Amino acid sequence: MDSKRKTARQFARQFLEKDDPLRWFEALYSAAEGDEDIIPWADMHPNPSLMDWLDINDIHGNGKRALKIGCGLGDDAEILAERGFDVKAFDISGSAIDWCRKRFPHSKVNYSIQNLFESPPSWDRAFDFVLEAYTLQVLPPELRLNAIEQIARYAAPGGTLLVICRGREPGDDPGQMPWPVMKDELTLFEQQGLREVSFDDFLDDENPPVRRFRAVYKR
Repeated sequence: MDSKRKTARQFARQFLEKDDPLRWFEALYSAAEGDEDIIPWADMHPNPSLMDWLDINDIHGNGKRALKIGCGLGDDAEILAERGFDVKAFDISGSAIDWCRKRFPHSKVNYSIQNLFESPPSWDRAFDFVLEAYTLQVLPPELRLNAIEQIARYAAPGGTLLVICRGREPGDDPGQMPWPVMKDELTLFEQQGLREVSFDDFLDDENPPVRRFRAVYKR
């Protein structure tokens, strides 16, 4: 995992220095050339914190509309489709979207290339369930407020937003990418018309364990 992150960090640093903080995602996926071992977040199975939440709450889509933000290689989007959601999933990387379509040629998920900060107005308040897992933590902190504003607007009236990310205290060193998120940053979702329903602060099963936040919001 350290070597994976080293490669990703090199790409991130390269484009941050060029004041182009989003282009490194496509550069990384393109350079991987189909080798998932190059992508640090490509576990090739759904996010365990997502699966745990879906199972504990017995979540089933029953045709409701879901949006997966920054879908990567598609595992989270696919499990939502299996749970009965009508899923739209997007990523800024065209190479990532092509990879999803090759992995899941008969998928029911609507995959698309999209920049979070340029998504169409038709997506505003259009989704019953929105999943944000690990996107905020790979964005530079100066982009997070804008990202949170964008993410919050997708949830329909009565809709649910689930956020999963690395967590840290305000005084902790954020270190290198992925940059852990502070709880105070997540409270910004409540300033966008959402209400916090639950907040979990826990250590995951990685070695060594990683602190995670899992927050649920409703409109």
